[in-house]
Amino acid sequence: MICGPVLTEKGEHLKMKGKYAFFVDGDTNKVEVARAIRVIYKVNPVSVQMLNVKGKAVRRGRQQGRRKDRKKAIVTLKAGDSISLAESA
Repeated sequence: MICGPVLTEKGEHLKMKGKYAFFVDGDTNKVEVARAIRVIYKVNPVSVQMLNVKGKAVRRGRQQGRRKDRKKAIVTLKAGDSISLAESA
């Protein structure tokens, strides 16, 4: 369900606003993500937004390929709540 946190610069900027980004399985919906956040991190999310991220086209020499498509969930928490991503990464 939740594959792991998004550890990027944009993810760090979101943390300052009380939002946390996670990669999730492709067939996961908002309700399942909110339930998993409640169980794993013991916090109640205010909202969950979902994004489909298309895989990039990549080349190795002459061969052309494509990275996998992924799905992201951005979870907003109440002011004062936080998630420690260091132990889950």
